Amino acid sequence: MFEDYLSVIAQGIPTSLLLTFASLLIAFLLALLFTFILAMGNRWLKSAVNFYLVLFTGTPLLIQIFLIYSGPGQFEFITQSPLWSLLSNAWFCAMLALALNSAAYSTQLFYGAVKAIPQGQWESCAALGLSRVQTLKILIPYALKRALPSYTNEIILVFKGTSLASTITIMDIMGYARQLYGTEYDALTIYGIAGGIYLLITGIATLMLRKVENKVLAFERFESK
Repeated sequence: MFEDYLSVIAQGIPTSLLLTFASLLIAFLLALLFTFILAMGNRWLKSAVNFYLVLFTGTPLLIQIFLIYSGPGQFEFITQSPLWSLLSNAWFCAMLALALNSAAYSTQLFYGAVKAIPQGQWESCAALGLSRVQTLKILIPYALKRALPSYTNEIILVFKGTSLASTITIMDIMGYARQLYGTEYDALTIYGIAGGIYLLITGIATLMLRKVENKVLAFERFESK
């Protein structure tokens, strides 16, 4: 019985991993853009980004998934537009919600790292006659390295957040677990297996990410000697 349950639930692993990868890719690119905007200091753009951050960090991910999946269908101009082919797709809506949510938290991490850059580095770039944009192109990659330990936690959180996608019919790990429970009613075994799969994948991912951290942040150990 355990093997049968495991074989069914494991079918959702590729969907969960694909959701995680696609969401993180889009979230990372958005976070870089928003970090750049915040660092540039334009008042109007900065206000817009801050509103976005408050909106997506201040509301539950589950509500965001429901709104993105169910909300657009209430507007006729959307249902009759080419966008509807995407917004009516549950997988795309789940990925979009995860990406927008992760982008908000990642922006906070990245921008925090930018603000933590020693003043001397800003002054050095200014002394070389670099513009604000040129300075950011140099310092943001440095800040991203500093933010890596915190960002690895965000990667794990996004993977675990994919479990909420099952609420809008996505057949991921939790989707198959919920479907299986609907016929077998063995909650302890079924959800225990699902939890074990998440635990195993997050454990492997954590070990891999820690190795990446050690390699990327090797320059800090070199500087401290």
